[in-house]
Amino acid sequence: MSNLIRKSLALEVVNFVDTFNVNNATKLSSFTTSAFIQSRNKIKPKVFKHLSSTIVSEFYTDNELSIKLWNGFRLLAVDGSTLTLPQTKELESIYGLAKNQTNTGVVQARVSVLYDVLNSFVIDSELSSLKIGEASLAKNHLAYSQQNDLIIYDRGYPSFDLVYEHAILNRDFLFRIKESFSNVVKTFVSSGKKSQIVVIKPGQKKTAISFIDKEYDYESTIKVRLISVKLNDNTNEILMTSLLDSKKYNTKKFKELYFKRWGVETFYDELKNKLKVEHFSGYSNNTIQQDFNLAIFISNLQSLIVNDLEEEIQAETKNRKHNYKVNTNLSYGFLKDRIIFLLQQGNDINQELRLLFKQHLIPIRPNRNNQREIGKYKRREKPKVPKNQKDTI
Repeated sequence: MSNLIRKSLALEVVNFVDTFNVNNATKLSSFTTSAFIQSRNKIKPKVFKHLSSTIVSEFYTDNELSIKLWNGFRLLAVDGSTLTLPQTKELESIYGLAKNQTNTGVVQARVSVLYDVLNSFVIDSELSSLKIGEASLAKNHLAYSQQNDLIIYDRGYPSFDLVYEHAILNRDFLFRIKESFSNVVKTFVSSGKKSQIVVIKPGQKKTAISFIDKEYDYESTIKVRLISVKLNDNTNEILMTSLLDSKKYNTKKFKELYFKRWGVETFYDELKNKLKVEHFSGYSNNTIQQDFNLAIFISNLQSLIVNDLEEEIQAETKNRKHNYKVNTNLSYGFLKDRIIFLLQQGNDINQELRLLFKQHLIPIRPNRNNQREIGKYKRREKPKVPKNQKDTI
């Protein structure tokens, strides 16, 4: 299962047995796809979530000098997306059906991640029903955050409720917000100011029922800082943050800070196009959750190796015109057929992978802008893969 099952299951079984027997003195007998399916049904998906969290915990525990921070903060981003699932009654009943204008639909699940954009690790992830909103999943992620985390959100997330959750947990945040968020924001925009500390309250249109299960009421207030940022196309974006100290956190820093959130968008590209998470290896909900959690585990495993190589790569390429990084697409291809032996044999396979990763570097060209295609993952067709990103798994 950790071998990235993306082809016919019968072919994957044959390939796995052959590869295993080449690398091990103890030979593995062939087994049927039916035997494999029956065995995997006994494994809970949370096993792979535990493996993933173990890798992440190890990185943050043993690599203090290697952890990338922003002004002392671990820089996290929350973002959501959807995955298209096999069309079965079981999955439709669990996750829901997304319909278009013709009233035909596909089974889709909502995915949400808490992602370290500087170190490329998924801190927490969740695959859930479309009925559960992104803001609710974001609140769940907060349980996996810690002090000295700065969490960045796009403009689909801001609410007094989510800001309040950060406040009571003492978590710092940065939201991109719409002018229509509140009258306070409209007044700020009209003032033409670049930065201002203001007080926000719950929406005044809320009814008494809205506060039944809340620890705040109509009169509750939270102090935040609003920041106006001019983009390259001369349009303005409004940011809301808990970082109130304008001397320590200069207004000019926030444009670059917010766009560091792009790392989580890159992660979704890897998850869907390179790890091919939507090429599920079965039809049951147990299999869907296994495949999803395994993809997160493999992504974090790849990040662990890449982070460990960074200093070596920088030293070996310091005299070149550009900085270099590992070719992500190829790195996942190298992991296939090696993950099981990496977990079994450890250091020998790790050294082989490190060498392969370093042999396939690509330059980091500054100031390159790839136009984002809005909504490409909401369509039924799979995103087009550029010619320089052939399938590797």
